[in-house]
Amino acid sequence: MTPEPPPPPETALQQPEVEAETAPPPLPPSPPKQRDPFWNYSDLLLFAGLAIPCMLFGWAAVQGLLLLFHVHLAVHAAELLAEQFAGYLALFSVLRLIFLVQYHRPFWRSLGWTSSGTPFLWLVIAGFATAVGVAFVTYFVHVPSGSNPMMDLLNDRVSILLVGIFGITLGPLCEELVFRGFLQPLLVRSLGPLPGILGAAIPFGLLHIPEYGNSWRHGVVITLAGAAFGWVRHRTGSTKASTVMHAAYNALFFSVLLSQGKGTPHS
Repeated sequence: MTPEPPPPPETALQQPEVEAETAPPPLPPSPPKQRDPFWNYSDLLLFAGLAIPCMLFGWAAVQGLLLLFHVHLAVHAAELLAEQFAGYLALFSVLRLIFLVQYHRPFWRSLGWTSSGTPFLWLVIAGFATAVGVAFVTYFVHVPSGSNPMMDLLNDRVSILLVGIFGITLGPLCEELVFRGFLQPLLVRSLGPLPGILGAAIPFGLLHIPEYGNSWRHGVVITLAGAAFGWVRHRTGSTKASTVMHAAYNALFFSVLLSQGKGTPHS
């Protein structure tokens, strides 16, 4: 009887089979990074195209109410400020609708209305410093001080008070939301910080030129102020910060106007 051959030696290949571990499921793809800001130039064109119709609507709404209730405002400034506010309200209502319907985004936070982390007092000081700087530039470039529509509007103390209150509350708020909240982030995304800040400051200055008798020198100094507001907006990421600075800037000019009875605010 032939003996059975010995079993072959075990090797690594002959180890008992181990049940393969189940591979973890693949991670879902990360969502694409959204642009900041999320709006585009077609939205800007729509907004700009609606600016004049909205301002005309504000004028018509105020005039209609005055006629309906047979009210005559003795102070012309009150009528003009009401029309301007109504126009801004219509324009921002359209912008809010664009954000809500097309992008499903909130209005205030989208325009940078957030806390900046910068102390309120520092923003006020920055506004005062900008006003002083603009006053020096006004002197050196020989800004004309004669009659202009703004000076003619501020021909009595009540008008100065009304325009001053608007100029340190609703005026800076509306202008900063338009130029530093909506326009500047889009330009900064496309052109970079410095060109974007200047690109938003230039139309801000041009907008004010008719108020000062089409004086290009007034437009230059107001553009410089707008660039200062834009720099703070860019550095802090907050339109609220630039609004506080803008309000402080206007407040100093109106304080001088009230106390001395001369000069005009540059914003």
